[in-house]
Amino acid sequence: MLNFTTKPDGVIAFIGRLDAAQTEKANSVLSQITSSVTLDFQELEYISSAGLGVLLSNQKRLKSQGNGLKLINLNKFISDIFMYTGFDKIFEIG
Repeated sequence: MLNFTTKPDGVIAFIGRLDAAQTEKANSVLSQITSSVTLDFQELEYISSAGLGVLLSNQKRLKSQGNGLKLINLNKFISDIFMYTGFDKIFEIG
């Protein structure tokens, strides 16, 4: 299950698991973004290659418009996935 909350400062919090079963839901939220935004992964437990694909396609779309996604509060597991896949070079991680 994957849920989202938008904090008062505009940060979008991901809660749960971003796997193949949740990519449509994630893409429906991310595709609405038209400017730079921060995604808070503090409560994201898991991300699959399908989830990475959703993030990548939206990052490419936003970068082509001069914007992008910033990721914060990655747990050790998710941080390692981003490092091993090279996604730490594609996304701003804070």
